[in-house]
Amino acid sequence: MMELPPFVLFYVGALLTVVSRGHLRSLIMLAIPVVGLYLLWDTPAGAYAMVEVMGFELEFFQVDRLSLLFGYLFHIAALIAIVYSLHVRDTLQQSVSLLYAGSALGAVFAGDFLTLFLFWEMLALTSVFLIWARRSERAYTAGLRYFAIHITSGLLLLGGVIIYGYGAGSLAITEIGLQGWHGWLIFLAFGIKCAFPLFHNWLTDAYPESTPTGTVFLSAFTTKAAIYALARCYPGTELLIYIGATMTCFPIFFAVIENDLRRVLAYSLINQLGFMVVGIGIGTALAINGAIAHAFNDVIFKGLLLMSMGAVLHVTGKINGSELGGLYKTMPKTTILCIVGAASISAFPLFSGFVSKSMVMSAALDNDYHWVWLVLLFASAGVFHHAGIKIPYFAFFAHDSGIRAQEPPTNMLIAMAMAAFLCIGVGVYPQALYQLLPFDVEYTAYDTTHVLAQTQLLFFSALAFVWLNLKGMYPPELRSTNLDVEWLYRKPLPRLAYATLDGVFAWQGRLRARALAMIDKLMTGLVSYHRDDGLFARTWSTGRVAFWVVFVLAVYLTAGLF
Repeated sequence: MMELPPFVLFYVGALLTVVSRGHLRSLIMLAIPVVGLYLLWDTPAGAYAMVEVMGFELEFFQVDRLSLLFGYLFHIAALIAIVYSLHVRDTLQQSVSLLYAGSALGAVFAGDFLTLFLFWEMLALTSVFLIWARRSERAYTAGLRYFAIHITSGLLLLGGVIIYGYGAGSLAITEIGLQGWHGWLIFLAFGIKCAFPLFHNWLTDAYPESTPTGTVFLSAFTTKAAIYALARCYPGTELLIYIGATMTCFPIFFAVIENDLRRVLAYSLINQLGFMVVGIGIGTALAINGAIAHAFNDVIFKGLLLMSMGAVLHVTGKINGSELGGLYKTMPKTTILCIVGAASISAFPLFSGFVSKSMVMSAALDNDYHWVWLVLLFASAGVFHHAGIKIPYFAFFAHDSGIRAQEPPTNMLIAMAMAAFLCIGVGVYPQALYQLLPFDVEYTAYDTTHVLAQTQLLFFSALAFVWLNLKGMYPPELRSTNLDVEWLYRKPLPRLAYATLDGVFAWQGRLRARALAMIDKLMTGLVSYHRDDGLFARTWSTGRVAFWVVFVLAVYLTAGLF
């Protein structure tokens, strides 16, 4: 059954935003995800669309339960983010945001690796403009680093796809595992976009430098497309369990000491991705369902938290915890909505994070990964500290900063309310989400054990925060810039690059000097050629002289290219 790929609607919409203005543009942007979700809702599993391009059959649309759930998610995320950004009058931001969302949809519905590669690169190409749209020097340099890292991911994916296609004789997307060079290359390509440890700094470096609205789009698509790709190609890969467990823990320490509250949420995003990666690595039906459900919930509650911090940045021009505080007095609606997001990410019962995070942790226990369960338990407590408490506390409470800001524009409040409604709705009635998951769900989130264990964890974590704060032992919000692995490509790698270039230029100078010397010597010989007793007259023909003149000139020109 042939169907229209969802990305087409978003790409056409992006073109229409360029030629439209005002309310017409806003209506077009709102209509695209609504119409797209309506069409997708009636699309059955098994639908497909193929196009032949230069002799290749590209499958732009292949539907199953896994891709359908991500399709629903990306339409919902696009709608909320568009509502949040309606006050923006920036043609570049509005057009590339639709291209970006459409590229994410293209990636999750791709039926072959070549199509996936095309949208993989479009994700990088379109999203970088959301960073540059802030039009600051920091955003420009962060965007350059972001783009270089994501292009590297694309090259790794392309190399793996070429090797895979040559060996398998097919480019169909299927479970490949860590078999051969192609398996590892594709795994690294997905890992970069999923912010694996040591490859994660593009996220914490670039997302906080985007515009308040751009960061909401960025948080929803790239990393979740990578989670989808891992679930499609690497389910049950045990290495992912250890990678994911590491991802849940190390961001906590950086988030606790970070002053920029949007960067805190960027670290928190890596932490939440770790839960998903662990679930994919375990590979059972419950674990995969938990990972996908948590991806769905994370887009909503992390988007809500980023929207609340974006609203603070929009109305105050500040985002550092050391400069904020006391905003609950003049921004009560934003404060309440932020607290809903904080409760959701902390996995409070009756909020969305609880009904998905517990699935992954239960799967770890069921499969005898007891120490992994302990790591996830520690990470859950850490999430409550840096995202559940720190974000609302230092932004809206803590000390009185003296800032008397007003509530953000109405469209921003509506978008946050939409996300908050979903956070509570999924938490209260998780079956609405469970029935959309890839595998049939036989799981009850609200049993006595889960509820009591999570409530106790949250209580003691909150108690620890209060005690540390009263004793003055909790890390204070200081004006600072914290670097982790990105120090490597901000400090020594640029120095190494400059040293290498200096060496190349020095080598170029020596080569050019030698070429000039050879030409000078040759020209001296040409002069003597006209004398009867000259060297060339006695031993070389005119043709040989012309050959060497051309050769030396070629060497000189080649040296000039370096």
